Amino acid sequence: MPEEYDKLVRDGIPRIIEESGEYPIFHVADGEAYERRLFEKFEEELGEFRDNRSLEELADVLEVVHAFCVHEGWSLESLERRRQEKADERGGFEDSVVLERVVSNGEAIESDDSSARET
Repeated sequence: MPEEYDKLVRDGIPRIIEESGEYPIFHVADGEAYERRLFEKFEEELGEFRDNRSLEELADVLEVVHAFCVHEGWSLESLERRRQEKADERGGFEDSVVLERVVSNGEAIESDDSSARET
């Protein structure tokens, strides 16, 4: 009985399947269908990285990000430039900052975390 997948795969997968002696049944998605499949693939790859934190799994996530750039007509250089601009303006995530809430002047500030700062 044939295995069913119905998911976006890397471009070389049909060739690899053929080389293994099997016959892939596939189609090429376009437009909104391709975009929907990219989002599904992004969620799949992100879940795999969550379950198995490896460089290989993170590379798969990045490959989907690259595909989104191509689909949207953006260069990888412009993506990296924008990422750097945002990091310069607002920082990255290296400091592990978790924003609990924002209070107005005069409101009591309470926190379970001793690292919370009053301003």
